[in-house]
Amino acid sequence: MPPLATRFAFGVALFLPLPAEAVPATPADDIVVEVRKNGPEVVVRVDCPVRAPRSVVWEVLTDYDHMASFVTNLTVSELRARNGDTLQVFQRGSAARGPFSFSFENLREIRLVPQQEIRSRLISGTLEASEFVTRLVEDGDDIHILNSGRFIPEVWVPPVIGPAVIEAETRKQFDQIRTEIRRRVASSSAQ
Repeated sequence: MPPLATRFAFGVALFLPLPAEAVPATPADDIVVEVRKNGPEVVVRVDCPVRAPRSVVWEVLTDYDHMASFVTNLTVSELRARNGDTLQVFQRGSAARGPFSFSFENLREIRLVPQQEIRSRLISGTLEASEFVTRLVEDGDDIHILNSGRFIPEVWVPPVIGPAVIEAETRKQFDQIRTEIRRRVASSSAQ
């Protein structure tokens, strides 16, 4: 593990803002992401609507062995163990901001309530702690992917810039998941 000063430098670099003209407009404006700091803890809440069958939404959210193919900040995502509806999932990846990058990896315990809820907690990795719950909620023809939880990073997160960058990265990740859901719906409709 790099020394604390190096981790701090990478953490600060990761959260430096880009000039306004460098931030592209996003088609994911309907994905609601709220990020707030509570001391060292970062609290995240997401509402990502998608018009798709519940079964396809669930299939994509739990496709851990293929997740690195549609979530761009992951280089590895694999199911390591399964005991009924309790899984162990390993993921590795990196996030970049300007010329700097921050690598991460984690082993998580995942508890599934099929097609309703996913509970995730950190077993080991580059965070001090992490717990999230993802629920699927129907609203007319849409499914809302509701994700909420908290994590404690090993690096300092600046109070204003940090949450803004985490919000943008979270929105991007959920937009990529939603794009994969839509791709699979279109693919099954074409058959």
